[in-house]
Amino acid sequence: YVQGPTLKRFEGELAAYAGAKYTVGVGNGTDALWLTFMALGLGQGDELITHANTFFATAEAMWIAGCTAVLVDCDPLTKCIDPEAVRKAITKRTKAIVPVHLYGQCAPMREIRQIADEYGLFVVEDNAQAIDAHGDDFKIGELSDAVCTSFIIQKNLGTFGDGGAIWTNHQYINDKVRKLRNHGSIKRDVHSFGFNSRLDDLHAGILSAKLKHIQEWSDRRIEIAARYTAGLKDCDFLDLPVVRPGYRHVFHLYEVETKNPADRNKMLDYLVKNDIDAKTHYSIAIHQQEGFPWGKEARIAGPLTHAEKSAASCISLPMYPELTEDEIDYVIETIRAWKG
Repeated sequence: YVQGPTLKRFEGELAAYAGAKYTVGVGNGTDALWLTFMALGLGQGDELITHANTFFATAEAMWIAGCTAVLVDCDPLTKCIDPEAVRKAITKRTKAIVPVHLYGQCAPMREIRQIADEYGLFVVEDNAQAIDAHGDDFKIGELSDAVCTSFIIQKNLGTFGDGGAIWTNHQYINDKVRKLRNHGSIKRDVHSFGFNSRLDDLHAGILSAKLKHIQEWSDRRIEIAARYTAGLKDCDFLDLPVVRPGYRHVFHLYEVETKNPADRNKMLDYLVKNDIDAKTHYSIAIHQQEGFPWGKEARIAGPLTHAEKSAASCISLPMYPELTEDEIDYVIETIRAWKG
């Protein structure tokens, strides 16, 4: 049940699916990030760049590894990391870029890879939300040192609880993470410094069964998103998701934004009162969280205007493959009837 044959089989299946040489199952997506940072030798004094409108865990993992989180702004259209903001944030202490494939759409990895090559930086992809996505001419993992993903139950590929994984083409990252996840041990009773962060075989078995369906589930999410977009495109009080040309956006979330941030909470209350399970992801940017930066090292690099606006105006509409046509139509009709 722990580091058994089912986990080994799933790691092989995920590696084949991702087109990677190595895959390591770990306890959760946050652990996947900080274990990868540690495997890369990143720690105190090292700056890692990400954007401010992602989930807290992206920065949290940097702090757990002892690094400095550097926050930059997002692209105002896609909400993914802005490459030009990354370039401007680089200092002599910068060691890695951590782009997040937010809401199910790949970050602009060609631009990120180019910047990383210019400055000799690592690239670690936070892929907690975008399994089965790809860019216009690249796949996830092709342009980075490692990819970290989450299998918590609400993800596009989720287990019945929590879980995570790392995939990479670098043997040294694979070998180091395998040791770190298991008390620094590969062989029984031979230990070094490490942790306890293993993907259980029961979860691996569930993920193995579900991985076979991920493409069809992603296709259904894309169909639902297209229905939403067609039905809401003339709602002048909303900004709808923007998909980069040629990208496969798998819509972990279908996130809209009220053009007037003051309308967000009113619209959210309206939808909930009409039995629509709308939510906010992520309504408080990382640098605006209470007590930031929690006594840890952090740096805000440039204005975070777009990240702050997105946080203040975002609403996530219901999005999962099992939505019926009638339910989708009801969401659309209810939003169109909103009077503000």
